[in-house]
Amino acid sequence: MPESPAPAPESQPEERCVLICQYQSCLKSGSAEVLAAFEAQPVAGVTVKACSCQGQCNTGPTVRVTPDETWYCRVKPSDVQSIVEEHLKEGKPVEALFNPRIHMRYYY
Repeated sequence: MPESPAPAPESQPEERCVLICQYQSCLKSGSAEVLAAFEAQPVAGVTVKACSCQGQCNTGPTVRVTPDETWYCRVKPSDVQSIVEEHLKEGKPVEALFNPRIHMRYYY
């Protein structure tokens, strides 16, 4: 009699990562300060990384949270506290900062 297949290992949820663009346009708009603000507020289970261009140059500084695929635009250091508290800790993305090119809304 053939052996039954081994149970599939439970997959670990992918760790959240906050990617802050540090390319030319975003840097000119203050993304280094945004990165520093995120680094000053560490959250367990969340990695903060500087990254290269994410293709949203005209709406920078761009902040992307993975694996959620939440894209924030025109983020200022003063916005970081609400992203950390509301999104990263409470799981409620900050809709007021959504990139409208990625998170389209329809009004009826």
